[in-house]
Amino acid sequence: MPLDYLANAGTNILFDVATLVLVSLGLSIVFGMMGVINMAHGEFIMIGAFTVVLAVRQGVPLWAAMVAGPVVTGLVGVVTERLLIRRLYGKRIEGTLLATFGLGLILQQGATLLLGSSPEGIATPLGSFSLGRYSIGWYSLVIVAAALALVGLVLLLFLRTRYGLLARATMQNRAMAANLGIDTSRINMLTFGLGSALAGAAGALLAPVVAVVPTMGIPLISSAFITVVLGGPAVVTGTAASAGLLGLVRQVVTLLSTPLLGTAALLVAATVILRLLPGGISGRYRRTTL
Repeated sequence: MPLDYLANAGTNILFDVATLVLVSLGLSIVFGMMGVINMAHGEFIMIGAFTVVLAVRQGVPLWAAMVAGPVVTGLVGVVTERLLIRRLYGKRIEGTLLATFGLGLILQQGATLLLGSSPEGIATPLGSFSLGRYSIGWYSLVIVAAALALVGLVLLLFLRTRYGLLARATMQNRAMAANLGIDTSRINMLTFGLGSALAGAAGALLAPVVAVVPTMGIPLISSAFITVVLGGPAVVTGTAASAGLLGLVRQVVTLLSTPLLGTAALLVAATVILRLLPGGISGRYRRTTL
């Protein structure tokens, strides 16, 4: 098998894995650490992407616009937590599911009314390089590096900062943490804001390579939920391992057949693994919650 084919296939696999990591990481934090099923996660990704597109239209440099994406989405997440999510803590999990589903519909329709339904996009930066018969975009490698960097930064945040210590304590025993003087309400706000900002970062990074439309989050959130559930209770490492496995399966089958069969293979692989490991990949072997 030619080396250039293998290199191109390897790049496609890494890009798919990185995309799954980006779209899943924020959802994993909100669900794994707060027990909140955020059905508006796809719309938060959309907000990050549209922030980049609108900022670039106004003459903001692309890389600065990409920083604005997670900042704006994080602020939207903080407002959402204060006005909506905080009222649902301690109630049945279906409450947050329905509330965030409704929020997602509102955000989606609002974006359609304000921005239209025609696909928006920006030019993919950095160009490409040739590898034998194939042309590989430099930006694909940026996506891979960004996914690795975000995973590392999130781990450092939760393992090496005071906020991370308080957030892990709140996740493990909310009542005990409150009794010890931890402001769990503030921790919840910051954690939901962080998960939202990570969703915005995913949208910002993917904006140059996908069609930016109000409904762009719908296919992304399905992959994100599958990745998070398969990852198990380890919020970061489980999600990263799940993304690696599912991305590998999807791209290998896609390269050998079609993208449709690749997506079907991802679903089949997730179903089989969850049948064998009901607690997810990290459910049996994890040592920490991260």
